[in-house]
Amino acid sequence: MAALDPAILAWALALPSSNRWRGLAEAFAAGTTRVSFDGRTVEYRRLVEISTALAAGYAAENSRARRPSTTFASFTRPE
Repeated sequence: MAALDPAILAWALALPSSNRWRGLAEAFAAGTTRVSFDGRTVEYRRLVEISTALAAGYAAENSRARRPSTTFASFTRPE
């Protein structure tokens, strides 16, 4: 089976069953390359394509959580 970060797989499997990322994760975990979602069926050539799609989905939906925030504080002393 193709390598996939376990955190990404766990994230996708924790989503509601109607979520497209969960459908991809379930197919990956089952070792199948056929995924059905919203009445459409997609046949992937290899499991690595599914893992790549899951990683891209995870990054897109969690980019804010991973992006560090920066705050600028400015102080002035009264004269």
